Amino acid sequence: MSAEATNPATPGPTTPGVQRRRSRPRIDLRRLGRAALLGPTARGRLPDAIGHMAEAHRAHYPDADLDPLRRAYVLAESSHRGQMRKSGEPYITHPLAVTLILAELGAETTTLTASLLHDTVEDTEVTLDQVREEFGEEVRYLVDGVTKLEKVDYGAAAEPETFRKMLVATGSDVRVMSIKLADRLHNMRTLGVMRPEKQARIAKVTRDVLIPLAERLGVQALKTELEDLVFAILHPEEYAHTRQLIVDNASRTDDPLDEIAEEVRVVLREAGLQAEVLIRPRHFVSVHRVSRKRGELRGSDFGRLLVLVNEDADCYGVLGELHTCLTPVVSEFKDFIAVPKFNLYQSLHTAVARTDGQVAEVLIRTHQMHKVAEAGVIALGNPYAPPSEEQTDGDSTRAGDTVDGERADPTRPGWLSRLLDWQEAAPDPDTFWSTLREDLAQDREITVYRPDGGTLGLPAGASCVDAAYAQYGEDAHACIGARVNGRLVRLSTVLSDGDTVQLLMGQDPASEPSREWLEHAHTPVARIAITRWLATHPSPATPPEAPATTRRPSADGPAARPAAADVVVDQPGATVRLAGCCTPVPPDDITGFAVRGGVVTVHRVECAGVTRMKDLGRTEVSARWGDTSECRVTLFVESFGRPHLLADLTEAIALEGVDIVSATVEPPSQQRVRHTYTLQLPDAADLPVLMRAMRNVPGVFDVGRAQHQTTTS
Repeated sequence: MSAEATNPATPGPTTPGVQRRRSRPRIDLRRLGRAALLGPTARGRLPDAIGHMAEAHRAHYPDADLDPLRRAYVLAESSHRGQMRKSGEPYITHPLAVTLILAELGAETTTLTASLLHDTVEDTEVTLDQVREEFGEEVRYLVDGVTKLEKVDYGAAAEPETFRKMLVATGSDVRVMSIKLADRLHNMRTLGVMRPEKQARIAKVTRDVLIPLAERLGVQALKTELEDLVFAILHPEEYAHTRQLIVDNASRTDDPLDEIAEEVRVVLREAGLQAEVLIRPRHFVSVHRVSRKRGELRGSDFGRLLVLVNEDADCYGVLGELHTCLTPVVSEFKDFIAVPKFNLYQSLHTAVARTDGQVAEVLIRTHQMHKVAEAGVIALGNPYAPPSEEQTDGDSTRAGDTVDGERADPTRPGWLSRLLDWQEAAPDPDTFWSTLREDLAQDREITVYRPDGGTLGLPAGASCVDAAYAQYGEDAHACIGARVNGRLVRLSTVLSDGDTVQLLMGQDPASEPSREWLEHAHTPVARIAITRWLATHPSPATPPEAPATTRRPSADGPAARPAAADVVVDQPGATVRLAGCCTPVPPDDITGFAVRGGVVTVHRVECAGVTRMKDLGRTEVSARWGDTSECRVTLFVESFGRPHLLADLTEAIALEGVDIVSATVEPPSQQRVRHTYTLQLPDAADLPVLMRAMRNVPGVFDVGRAQHQTTTS
């Protein structure tokens, strides 16, 4: 079965004595099971089993046609008849519960119809063609999008490839992921009778993939409950402690949030502002985070105040009154109305303090903003059709209309477009699965601007390398530099929200990415493109080691000492050579290998030559740096061509007290020049300072350690 359940009497995390949000009571699976076993009712009559769901749906869509839901239930019930969940309930209770979750969040009729049928193709004899004939192409597409791939066909790759399939389908219709999230929520609510190890596995996938997707789609109502359920499974002791904190707070006779809420009501009433002031208890994970941040919790830390108004302008009116009549905590103010989050979230955040030290966080938003904040894309109804009476509830407006740029299109948000782009370049299921988790772990976005006025959406921490691949794809291999806010910078420069980025592109079709770019690539699309290029363009073959001038061993014969730096190796009488393929210098981690003629070559531990030497069967020898701090190192410099650049670089090196052993400058290629310097440093600890001084020379955009070099004596 696709949705394994357990004892429905096992409750998920709840807040004792406090209603987290106003909603209908959770569905009673045992009563539903009895209703479902009665089978379909007379044609045209609504089956009793979907009464709760129909009521919830009509609350959002008073004129909705319920006939598709009746027909979908009849097909689902008859198809699943005889199938049971692990809890012993009829299987039909699962699609019913999933559909009720979506109905309460405001999903439109097509989504609910597909939700009732979401397991039929996977678990019964119903076919996608039959679904299309009975309910149309939209419902067929949604059902297909959430149908799992068979393990018998895909083996261990079934789970990652199923998620890839769902994400690709979500790229064309975000309602696919809405159904998947509700499906996972009901399964998590009823996970208790599974083996602990299987509970943990499902909880980890939920934590790493489903919860970030719920956040990106703005479905906070599902995200917060999923977080609590995962918290209870993966961190039972911390969950129990947090639960006790909430129980203890609920038993207090005085509630500072109640008192502050009443003060806020008085202030707004006297100002003539029509507003609803509610107390919004924090969910378990939120309380846990606050307790870790602040230590001992105050009574006001267990919830926040929510102020709901009718118009956008009223939000700022409420803010002004609160900051005038109460004591604001200015550092807590955030305006997500003027600058919405990438998941459509809009609200004003502030905090007010009392003289007794109690501080209440306040959220200010319109009723429509609140609907979108809770339900995200689900609140948009059918985002692929123009608004109509059946798709909106009176004064509602499409949330996507209130924001600009890539965020204005809820059908293809920027993060989803980027995900779909890089997944095409990751055919290997393991690469896709690990990269997906890494990508979704980046929970904040920035927007940077192109000189033409366009925008690029990137995860926080992205560099100019990431911007290049986001804008140009694999053509970014030809990027030779960048300007950020008009200033020439290195491609490794980390971007900030609001930066203007001009990417400088070469014209040589044979241009290649620098191997060092991989260290600065933060996004999957950049890392995959660079890695793929490197895999198809191996480095030219070079000797695994290069000779270096050596000293005679000391009287006790433990090691040889090279002129470049003192190295002690665990092979008495050996001649030591520093490998030219990785140019080790103190304090690099090093290792040695015994080669012919009693020679030990010393490599950096992360050098690719280490793997080659092991493959050749060379004996590994322990190596460490001696007391001498002097060292020789080879650096490469990449720059734009300009007059006097070589003189300026030479001067910068000399000012740091470093001797130049040799220097080469390659012929310019499309305005890009590569220099190679072999340098003698009096102290290896000065290397980072030297490299920084060289990078500060105008026109230089990268300085790095050479991975391959010509040996100099």
